[in-house]
Amino acid sequence: MKRFFTAGMTDTGLIRSVNQDAYYVDPEERFFIVADGMGGHAGGQEASRIAIETMQAFLAQQWETDLDSATLLRQAVLEANQAILKDQRLHPERSDMGTTAVVVIFRDEEPLCTHIGDSRLYRLRGAKLDQITEDHTWVARAMRLGELTPDQARVHPMRHVLAQCLGRPDLEFVEIQSLSVQSGDRLLLCSDGLTEELSDQLIATHLKTIRACEKAATALINAAKDRGGRDNITVVIVAVP
Repeated sequence: MKRFFTAGMTDTGLIRSVNQDAYYVDPEERFFIVADGMGGHAGGQEASRIAIETMQAFLAQQWETDLDSATLLRQAVLEANQAILKDQRLHPERSDMGTTAVVVIFRDEEPLCTHIGDSRLYRLRGAKLDQITEDHTWVARAMRLGELTPDQARVHPMRHVLAQCLGRPDLEFVEIQSLSVQSGDRLLLCSDGLTEELSDQLIATHLKTIRACEKAATALINAAKDRGGRDNITVVIVAVP
């Protein structure tokens, strides 16, 4: 029996020739993933694919084990990181590849989420949109320290510099967050191709006014393209009845 209404969609955008984003919507609605790859020689495309496939396989295989949910989710991310590092060793031309990731799992009574990089998780509750994840970027850190305002961060030349991503040997700490979800909530997992073009206010407007998940996903992607579509754009929407 379906618990949620869901939709996933990705678009190359208007500038890039290759789509380095990837996403996964579990048919059993147990977990949802968005990844945004980076790196030349098709590296980003491979990194996001490897991350998605590794996490999907690990979560599915270990779902019924005695691992607690936080450990399960953390290990899935670490397994994906190791798989990308292995591919880098086998294919030196892709040694600079990496990927972001944002993951939500519904395994126990309280859902969990995790992220690496600047792909985000939002929750719309009523009319209020909250950004659940905090970007692992240089500008996000500068904002926390009060060195940049949100408006400055939005146009800063270093806004794409990641402090953390999958595909790096020094990835050790993977933060797991509890996620409060109630009836009527809508979750949005997305790559930065969406958030670079649309303000939180515009994202909220689309999520609030378009109830069908697939139509909302299409509208968000089209709105990002209307405002430049400079990067690949990926969205996954999970609506809680």
